[in-house]
Amino acid sequence: MTERNGREAWPPELTELLRKVDKLRRSGRYTEALSRMRQLTETYPRQARVLLEMGLTLGIWGRAPAEALPWYERVLEMAPGHASAHLHRALALAAQGRHAEAVADFDALEAVGFRKALVLHMKRAESLEALGRHAEAERDWTLALAEDPDNPWLLHQRASARARLGRLEEAVKDITDALAAQEGEPVDAELLRDRGVLRTRLGDTAGARADFEAGLAALREGDPSGLADDLRHRLQEMG
Repeated sequence: MTERNGREAWPPELTELLRKVDKLRRSGRYTEALSRMRQLTETYPRQARVLLEMGLTLGIWGRAPAEALPWYERVLEMAPGHASAHLHRALALAAQGRHAEAVADFDALEAVGFRKALVLHMKRAESLEALGRHAEAERDWTLALAEDPDNPWLLHQRASARARLGRLEEAVKDITDALAAQEGEPVDAELLRDRGVLRTRLGDTAGARADFEAGLAALREGDPSGLADDLRHRLQEMG
């Protein structure tokens, strides 16, 4: 088979074979999908896409990031600039708690202009927080919001980062903006609880009480367990 840039040309039959594996993964037939992927890696050991898909099968569908990591490494040995392999190696490292290494991979992706900027900033922010690098995490949440403005979840994450930095008024504004962005949807009791906590720290007792009471009134099925008790406890503490 001819090679291009040191890598084997793509065999046409592989497209359909990988499509069948993906169908198995998505239908919950993980064991069969994994078996087929193992066969493909033996048959096509120089195809980066096959090795990547093996890693994805293990890491995403099998929830086994440690087993997936060597497959991403093999792709990168063949193609050092392979962006998807870099991204998924970073995600696998983060999933194993190896956050410093994950951040290094995210940094490398950013340096080459990785096109999925939202994913990069979100995931790097999470690793930076795990490392206690809160100012850098706040920066990444802000960069993520530049990609997806007014996203309530991103605003909540940045609020948490800003609170850890002592930037309480900015954190309150982020949560207020997150609540406003959910207009037309059920009110998020967790957001109200968190804003109430921030207002308590700022000495805004009346505002905090209003948030805790509104949070109790807004509780719905599926909210985090213990949220109702937490809200009641905070109101009792206020007297």
